[in-house]
Amino acid sequence: MNETFALSAVALAALAWTLPAAHRRLQLSQAKHRSLGGHSRMAKRLACWIPGYAYDEQGFFASDDAPADVQQLRRQGLGRLSAVLGERHKKSIAMTREARAGISDLQFTGSYRVPFQYSPYLRQHLPSSSFVSASSGVMVEDLDGQRFYDLTGSYGVNVFGVDFYRECIAEGARTAQPLGPVLGMLHPCVLENVERLKALSGLDEVSFHMSGTEAVMQAVRLARYHTRRKHLVRFCGAYHGWWEDVQPGPGNPLPPRETYTLQDMSERSLQVLRTRRDIACVLVNPLQALHPNIGAPGDSALLDSSRRAGFDRAAYTDWLKRLRAVCTERGIVLIFDEVFLGFRLAAGGAQEYFGVQADMVTYGKTLGGGLPVGVVCGCATLMKRYRENRPADICFARGTFNAHPYVMGAMKAFLDRLQRPEIQAVYQGLDERWDARATRFNQAMQAAGLPLQVANMSSVWTVLYTAPSRYNWMLQYYLREQGLALSWVGTGRLIFSLNYRDEDFEAVLQRFVAAATRMQEDGWWWQDGQSSNRGIRRKLLREMLGEIF
Repeated sequence: MNETFALSAVALAALAWTLPAAHRRLQLSQAKHRSLGGHSRMAKRLACWIPGYAYDEQGFFASDDAPADVQQLRRQGLGRLSAVLGERHKKSIAMTREARAGISDLQFTGSYRVPFQYSPYLRQHLPSSSFVSASSGVMVEDLDGQRFYDLTGSYGVNVFGVDFYRECIAEGARTAQPLGPVLGMLHPCVLENVERLKALSGLDEVSFHMSGTEAVMQAVRLARYHTRRKHLVRFCGAYHGWWEDVQPGPGNPLPPRETYTLQDMSERSLQVLRTRRDIACVLVNPLQALHPNIGAPGDSALLDSSRRAGFDRAAYTDWLKRLRAVCTERGIVLIFDEVFLGFRLAAGGAQEYFGVQADMVTYGKTLGGGLPVGVVCGCATLMKRYRENRPADICFARGTFNAHPYVMGAMKAFLDRLQRPEIQAVYQGLDERWDARATRFNQAMQAAGLPLQVANMSSVWTVLYTAPSRYNWMLQYYLREQGLALSWVGTGRLIFSLNYRDEDFEAVLQRFVAAATRMQEDGWWWQDGQSSNRGIRRKLLREMLGEIF
C-alpha cells in the first residue's frame, strides 16, 4: 500500500511538473508564424531537400506553357535586351565578368538575382554589371558613362543624397586629419557625437562598433548579461544581420539554439512574453511594418505573383506600444534595430516616428556620414559591461576600429547637418509626399494597363504584381535598359533618397511605364486566362519532386 501510494505521488508530481512545461511549449508553438519563416528548423531541413536544377532554352521561355508565338516574342525580347545592354555597358560588364572569379559576393549576388531555375541561362545570355564610377544628385554613372536614376539607396545608407554624404566624408577627413588613424584613444569629436546620440535616442550611454550586425550582437550580449537569461525573441521575416542567433533557418549553417522566432503583431506572441522566464530581449526591426511576417522581398524568390506588402502605421504603432508594455512588465529588454531605417522616417528615428521608447537602440548605415559604423545606445543599467561585486564577471566587447577618428569625424558632420533647418525641413510632410508619389505611381500603372502596383513605407518601396506570372523577375532588366539602377534584389526593394525632387520622380515613373510596357509587348506577362498563383506553385512542386525522385 505504502509503495503504491509513493509511486502515485511521484507520478502526480511528475505530471504537475510536466503539464505547465507542455502548456508553455504549446503556447510557443502557437505564437510562431504558420509558415516556414516561423519554423526555422523545419525551413532549414526543407532547404536541404530542394534540388538544384536549371531550365534549358525551351524550359526557360516556356515554363508557363506559353504558345510558340509568345515564346518567340520572348526570345526576340531577350536577344534585343542582350544586344542593347551588352553594347551600352560593355566596359562595366567586362569588369564584372573579370572580377566575379575573385569576389565571392559577386558570385552570390549574380546567381541570385532571379529564381535559380532561370539563373544559369540568363547569366549566359544577359550578363549584368556591378561597377559604377561616379555619382551626383540622384544618379550614378557606370564605366561606360551611362547614367542611372539610383533606386538602390546604397542598402539604406543614402537617406539625404550622395552629395550630402560626400560632404560629410570630406569634412570628417578634415576633422580627423591632424590625429590620423590613431586607434584605441578617442578623437575629441567623439564626446559631441555621444551627447547628440543620447539626445536623439533618449538613452543614457553609447558604444561604437564597426557595423550594424556587430552593434546588434553587442546589444543582445548585454541584454543576456544583465537579465541572466539566454533566449532572444525575433519576429518572423525580420533581418538583424547575418550572425547565428538572429538568422535562423536557411542562410545559416547552424540550427537555431536560443532564438524564438515568433509571429509579428500577434497576441499569442505577447502571451509567450508574459509567461516565459527565459527571455532576455526582444528584437524589433521597424521595417517589418511594411511586410509583417514576411522576409525581405527579392526577385530570387519571385516564382509567382504572390508577393505581399502593406504599411498600416496606426496598427503597427499600437503593436509596438503593447509590446513595450509587456516587456516592461516582464523585465525583458526591448531593442529597436534601426540599422536600416534609422533617420529615414524622422530625425529621432523609428522611436520618434512610432512614439515608443526602447531600452536599447542600434544604428548604422547613414549615421556614419557615408562611412561604415555601428552604434548601440542604451540605458545605463544595460550598457555596463562589468559587475562591481564580481570583478571577473564581465561582458567583454572591443573592436580595433571602434570609434575610428575618420568615422567619428564623418559622424559629427552628419549629426551637424541633421540639425540644420534645410534638413529638418525634409522631414516636414515626409509621409504625405511619398504616399502621394506611390499613389501617383499606382494610378499610372493602372491607366497604362500594366500588372504593377507598389506598397511603400515612406521612401522604401516594394513592387507588387497583380496578375499571375512566372516571369516578373525580368522587369529588373527592362528597368535597367531604361536607366534605372536597382540593387541585386531587383524590384523587391526600391529605396529612394530623400533629395528626389518631383521632376526626378516623374522621370523615374515614366521610365517605369516604358520598361513595363516593353516587357508586356515582349510576351513575358502572357496570360491564358486560367493561370493562378496556386497553379504555378503546384507546378513548381511537381518539378522539384520530379528532380528528387
